[in-house]
Amino acid sequence: LVAGTRFADMPLEKVITESAGKEPKIFNNAAQTWNHTFFWNCLRPPQSASKPSGEIAQRIDSDLGGMAKFGEDFANAAINTFGSGWAWVADKGGKLEIMSTSNADNPLTKGATPILTIDVWEHAYYVDYENRRPEFVKAVIDKLLNWDFAAKQLAAAKGSR
Repeated sequence: LVAGTRFADMPLEKVITESAGKEPKIFNNAAQTWNHTFFWNCLRPPQSASKPSGEIAQRIDSDLGGMAKFGEDFANAAINTFGSGWAWVADKGGKLEIMSTSNADNPLTKGATPILTIDVWEHAYYVDYENRRPEFVKAVIDKLLNWDFAAKQLAAAKGSR
């Protein structure tokens, strides 16, 4: 799709931000590639217990009201995303936010840096959870979030400001 276009030599993130709202075929393919790759990095094996620590833990407390409120709000964003989409934790202007996007959209198009995501397209959970999206979301939040990856994303967000 990008061969011979102005997008051909751009980094994927730039393709996403530059094609959003202008080139839907390019945007949808670029953003979904990026979103899915990011999602896989947000997961860890369930047996490798992990909890947020350091700055990411501090920011969850200060920006999102602590781990319990974070878990509830992140779950609600994922569960209540209409149709297919994503729930995100993103850094926007130095503050963590929870947001939801539909289809291929992501925080990059909103001037924010993604920290974590949950894929709530049916293909992400239907084989194991059928139509029980809330159970899938709870399993991801409680057992699968890769806090080391989130910490690296937060550090990158700080470095880009």
